[in-house]
Amino acid sequence: MMALNKYRLQALAEHGHRSAILTRRLLQRTDKLLSTLLLSNNILNTAATAVVTSLAISAFGNNEIVLTIATACVALAIIVFAEIGPKVIGAAYPEKVALPASYPIAFFVQTLSPFVWLINSMVEAALKKFGLSSKGSADQSLNLAELRTLVLESGHFLPTKSRSILMNLFELESLTVEDVMTPRMRMEHLDIQRSDEELAQQIITAHHNKLPVIDKDWQQVIGLLHVRRALNLFYSNEFDKSSLEKLLQPAYFIPASTPVNQQLQLFQENKERMGLVVDEYGEVLGMITPEDILEELIGEFTSHAPNAVFKNFLDGQDDQSITVDGSIDIRDLNRTYQISLPLNGPRTLNGLILEQLQDIPEMGLSVKIDDIVIEILQVADKQVRTAKLFKIKRKS
Repeated sequence: MMALNKYRLQALAEHGHRSAILTRRLLQRTDKLLSTLLLSNNILNTAATAVVTSLAISAFGNNEIVLTIATACVALAIIVFAEIGPKVIGAAYPEKVALPASYPIAFFVQTLSPFVWLINSMVEAALKKFGLSSKGSADQSLNLAELRTLVLESGHFLPTKSRSILMNLFELESLTVEDVMTPRMRMEHLDIQRSDEELAQQIITAHHNKLPVIDKDWQQVIGLLHVRRALNLFYSNEFDKSSLEKLLQPAYFIPASTPVNQQLQLFQENKERMGLVVDEYGEVLGMITPEDILEELIGEFTSHAPNAVFKNFLDGQDDQSITVDGSIDIRDLNRTYQISLPLNGPRTLNGLILEQLQDIPEMGLSVKIDDIVIEILQVADKQVRTAKLFKIKRKS
């Protein structure tokens, strides 16, 4: 009974399994259940000892040797066949044993209820002397760490992809929007101060349906533009800055410290599809969409299989490398190439290099972080623009 998987028992009971319903009802009052089982067990063991001793005396006479042999035989039989044997079987096959046994146990619980009440009253009175209570059972609900372990040990019960999604879901608890946003330097945007021709060209070649619109710099975000709405202006030959500004919608700003799981709910409640992430001073740090959060759960929507060079990199070939942009997000880098650069500091590769060196690096300089060697290829505007990564092959 005690070795049953309570979650499987709950599932069976909810599907109308009669034995599971009865077993769950018995386990809801463990004091009655244990009192009935122990009372019955002790009565039968005591009776068995008395009967065997009586039969031995009748057959072989009343002497110490007969009593010793009889006691040893009945004790051995009780230990093997009434204690250890049944308990081992019950622990190995709890569901096969407990569910059918629930019917006779329920009968005995009902039949012996007056004796059980008397015993429980005595037990409760004794416990009160020590400041305890039989009602103070420990909470058996799972915390987050235990649930994570349960998912990891699910084995063949969960497909690998489903298990990965669940593990990523646990990670969302510790992430903020700043961890998963697209940094400002990688954002596509419009500057309203540019000429009509430049704005038109940028809108026509835009890779996204929504673009933030600024006035000179990111301190002045004047709204969001739906590119498809702007395209109608070209068909009607009405495109200019004033008509473009009329199509702008207010920007949706999100504090950088907002938890990711909370922001996903806010996107749904506010019916928003994109938000600009700002710090405590109101400066725009980047942008985030519901797709960014979902990709944290299920992976990149548009990811492509790595080519041969990347495969060799993953295999730890020390003569292969990859070249990446300095602004790449470390989380994306780790996920794409199966490496483990630290995530408890800067978000981008450029920030990680600067933190390690505590200075603006020069081209050709290399830095080793864990088993990754990073060579700086290009530096501009006090930032690492491109870098080459080598994975050190560990010695077995």
